[in-house]
Amino acid sequence: MDRGTERDVPPSRGAGSGAASEAREASPRPEGGEGPADAGRVPLAVVVVDREGLVSHWSTGARRLFGVVKEEAIGRPAIDLLPVSGALPEPDDDLPGGGYDGYGDWAAYDGLGPGLDSSLDRGLGYPAAGRARLTVPGQDRDRGRVDVLWWAYPLVGPGTERLLVLAADAAGLHQDEPVDPLAVERIAPAFALHTDFPGAADLARRLPEILPSMSVGESARIVAQILELGYPVLEFSQNDRVPVTPDWGVTRRVERRARRERAARAVAEGMPVPQELVDEGEDLEYVAVRERLEFLNEVSGKIGTSLDLTRTIHEVSRAVVPRFTDVAGTYLREQVVAGEGFPDGVPDTTTMWHRVALEHTDEPGRWDDVVPVGEAMPFPAHTPFFQCMTTGQPVLVPRISEQMGHAIASQFDKRDIRPLITGRSMLVVPLKARNVVLGFMILLRHPERALFNDMDRVTGAELAARAGLVLDNARMYTYQESVAETLQDSMLPHIPPRMAGCDIATRYLPGTLLGRVGGDWFDSVKLPGARTALVVGDVMGHGLNSAAMMGQLRTAVQTMAALDLPPAQLLRNLDDLAQRLGDTYLATCLYAVYDPIVGELHLANAGHIPPVLVRAGDGRSELLDLPTGAPIGVGGVPFEAVRVRVEPGDRLVMCTDGLVEVRGEDIGVGLATLCASAAHPAASMDDACDTIIRALAVTFSKAGRGDRKDDVALLMARLNGIEPDDVAERRLPLDPAEVGRARAAVREQLHDWGLTKLADAAELMVSELVTNAVRHSRRSPVALRLVRGDTLLCEVEDDDHELPTLLNAGPGDEAGRGLRVVSALAREWGASRTAAGKSVWFELTLPRRPAGR
Repeated sequence: MDRGTERDVPPSRGAGSGAASEAREASPRPEGGEGPADAGRVPLAVVVVDREGLVSHWSTGARRLFGVVKEEAIGRPAIDLLPVSGALPEPDDDLPGGGYDGYGDWAAYDGLGPGLDSSLDRGLGYPAAGRARLTVPGQDRDRGRVDVLWWAYPLVGPGTERLLVLAADAAGLHQDEPVDPLAVERIAPAFALHTDFPGAADLARRLPEILPSMSVGESARIVAQILELGYPVLEFSQNDRVPVTPDWGVTRRVERRARRERAARAVAEGMPVPQELVDEGEDLEYVAVRERLEFLNEVSGKIGTSLDLTRTIHEVSRAVVPRFTDVAGTYLREQVVAGEGFPDGVPDTTTMWHRVALEHTDEPGRWDDVVPVGEAMPFPAHTPFFQCMTTGQPVLVPRISEQMGHAIASQFDKRDIRPLITGRSMLVVPLKARNVVLGFMILLRHPERALFNDMDRVTGAELAARAGLVLDNARMYTYQESVAETLQDSMLPHIPPRMAGCDIATRYLPGTLLGRVGGDWFDSVKLPGARTALVVGDVMGHGLNSAAMMGQLRTAVQTMAALDLPPAQLLRNLDDLAQRLGDTYLATCLYAVYDPIVGELHLANAGHIPPVLVRAGDGRSELLDLPTGAPIGVGGVPFEAVRVRVEPGDRLVMCTDGLVEVRGEDIGVGLATLCASAAHPAASMDDACDTIIRALAVTFSKAGRGDRKDDVALLMARLNGIEPDDVAERRLPLDPAEVGRARAAVREQLHDWGLTKLADAAELMVSELVTNAVRHSRRSPVALRLVRGDTLLCEVEDDDHELPTLLNAGPGDEAGRGLRVVSALAREWGASRTAAGKSVWFELTLPRRPAGR
């Protein structure tokens, strides 16, 4: 015979098969025994139900208990063979067994937990236990009545087993001789963590011996679920719960009373009290307490595994369902969810609470439409929830009455939640930290389960206290993360996607979740002559200090770029500044100036990785060969600049080393992947950036180096250029008469470009700028240039190095009004020094083109 067929009783002290147990049951009891026939174990029937609801295993113990042989049971619907809820049917004389079918509704349910039919019909997703009386087929109705205790475990996983049912004959737990009626007590099946009891490891090892014959993997899967859901125990009182185990006797309150009486007689006779009479009875007083402590410790181990607020909330909810409650709804203050601070003081009726999680064992979807997650609402003062949030203490409602259910349901507009809550036991526990209520949990139990009691109130309060600390840590992290993101966003520029003659796309990725603020940056600066400065830099280190340093250097680069310093000179000045700020200021920087009219890049490098240039003609990509230079802050090292010719459509890719380098991997691998991915065709600039980032991530992941810790700054520019037909230049001699010729030339050019609407304003401003240039220029002719791009740009250059300033002109002043006119009419205007003198410019917004042109 196979191992699982006959071994329906866990072996104890050398116990073997079910047949051996029958022999032992027939043997006389040892003298003084007050427990079951064999004080070391409880005979069990073992039944396995498959996913179709059919019996797939029927042990010898099941045959003895239910009176059905294995051949008749295998393959039959389990609901026809096992005790289910429902009243006994009316007797039928035509049926065997005293007028009872014996295979249908033969059980009378006594209200101890949900009926087994709920588990058989997949109505329950958590372990259930109960007690029923049934009539064994073929027996007289009176003599064949059996008091059955049962435990049902829902099974999940790849196997065919869906439900494991254990059952025992309750009559075998009583003494043979009548006892004092006061000593007769309630016996009920229940569950407890196997870690509540000594010898747990041995029990877990021997538990497979009661299971049907199956592979090691299958039995291990079922055993793991039994130990996770709770070991079967027998409850003899509210505090006495003893496990159904191989090596444990069934110690009851009757036995403890007998031991105490023996101890009292010993004291009365002046004899010493044996130690076993003192310790053995007293240990069981703390079984329930130990069980709850184990539960709390288990919950503590399951929550707080992450600082992510959303994940922490779900961990807290799932830790209590179904072990402690059947429904758990979690509500948090609106500011906690948003990662913001909130005012001091007690919450009031205006405080908004977000429902952030809802776990339950009801059928899927039953709660979703009525109380959806994400809803925010206040709570009236007359509700238990308001009492909990204002007092910071748990609120216990043993049973929600119809009146209370109606009061609670009145908060939900057009939704009736009374069927979900009425008749259930409710416990509301506050989630608080540092004496501040962050939220609360609403715990509900099914009407069939035991009501919440005072011990549950204490357990719930301790559970909520631990959960509150975990949530507060996650909340503080979320708040700090929000602050870091705000700081980082304020420091990183918001670059427009289009500059003069080029399109730009950027990406910034923080190195770690705990270091959202870093020292990597990118920038673009508008320069005279329709040029654009492109910058990427990397401050060494992480955190707030690096971010602060980055902010200073970025501001310095913007200031010096606005002065139109050559790239090499700009890096030289930046290096001097870093040395003045302190010895710890070290950074790399790549600075490039793009001239879309000339079609040229002017670049200088300070210890940074080189950029990639993707040629539009053949799609070829290359790392530009630049003088490396020393990092900013080293000092004493010259910087050199190079010029690179580019064509319209070429793309420039600049990034920090965090993108192409991870610890333990050659940077050459990352640079090669960068070149290859940059050349990959993309629908847009944003898609091109994402392609590069994905390609580098895949490369390092395949190499087992997916632990990037450094920040990443990526800037890509498509160099579109400006066509020669969109540029008009004219050199004007130093003659006041040239002012009129300049106005005429501007009007004529704008007419040719179809921008006649801008002619009046442009003429007036050009007149003012050319007049000032002719007046202050020394020897060289004045240069006038018009550029048609996204805007109309007008530049006037002369050889005077003194920049004009905006003045307040009085009624009698002859000067100072020209720049006032330019400032009033232009979209933007400015002045900067050049190698030969200065340049004053203004821009006008182009009129919208008609649709279809």
